[in-house]
Amino acid sequence: MVAVWSSGGRITEPLVNRYASRRKSVFAETYDPENDDEDEGARAIFPKTDEQRARLCDSVKNILLFRSLDKEQMNEVLDAMFEKIVQAKDYIIKQGDDGDNFYVIESGIYNAYVGEEQKHIHTYDNRGSFGELALLYNMPRAATIQAETDGKLWAMDRQTFRRILLKSAFRKRKMYEALLDAVPMLKTLQNYERMNLADALIPQTYAKGDRIIKQGDAADGMYFIEDGKVSIRIQQDAGEVEISNLEKGGYFGELALVTHRPRAASAYAVDNVKVAFLDVDAFERLLGPCMNIMKRNIGDYETQLVKIFGSKNNITDIR
Repeated sequence: MVAVWSSGGRITEPLVNRYASRRKSVFAETYDPENDDEDEGARAIFPKTDEQRARLCDSVKNILLFRSLDKEQMNEVLDAMFEKIVQAKDYIIKQGDDGDNFYVIESGIYNAYVGEEQKHIHTYDNRGSFGELALLYNMPRAATIQAETDGKLWAMDRQTFRRILLKSAFRKRKMYEALLDAVPMLKTLQNYERMNLADALIPQTYAKGDRIIKQGDAADGMYFIEDGKVSIRIQQDAGEVEISNLEKGGYFGELALVTHRPRAASAYAVDNVKVAFLDVDAFERLLGPCMNIMKRNIGDYETQLVKIFGSKNNITDIR
């Protein structure tokens, strides 16, 4: 079953029966992603023109909350969001209210206020998002948001937000925990450390022949292979030479982060490849307990290069 709301070609906000069941607050509701067996086909879809979808994509592309979603999940998010036109002085959310929607800003200036004295704490200037905390943590609105100018927002209702974002986060954590459990280097991490690491990973896909990292570039993160094969190659006078071939459960890119040197090798997708990417900030924050192991690995890689090239001259980080 697909829910569609439209009126005269203009997408309008669905009616929310916020007061009929006021005796039972939405915060009495619980959501358990592990036991959610809802049919994936039963979801809210708000039709959009190509122009609307392009504007929405541009609005959400830098929203941190969506970075862990894969392409299919992101499409579901885009389908489920509806356009909301606001006028100057409109209140979007009020502190203490039940959380109904999550909002992404397309245009306009919005001020955030807290407390009885309505202290101004933040201004959103034509970008950003708000309203997720009440939905994520099942709590009342922590601030009031008021439009300073006319503008446009994209909104997603509470139930859809929690089902897509919380369920996808739960699945992502379970999937990546299994992947990380297969990495020997990470055995030194405690369970909660591996969970934090799983939450920080970002899915990326590459087609056969794509270059994932380039020799000489600055290191921006490391990669764990979910599926497919990756070829590690070093540029020599006669061309690139393969020094390693990695498969599911393998990882690469870490040693340039440890040594703070540019990439000394390139990595290519041998076939269609899915990787989990860990950016440099998360690497430094989460993989401290593994640092000694990674430093020891440098010696192993140097030994491998000696076998291939017969010399230790100019040997640097091969990842």
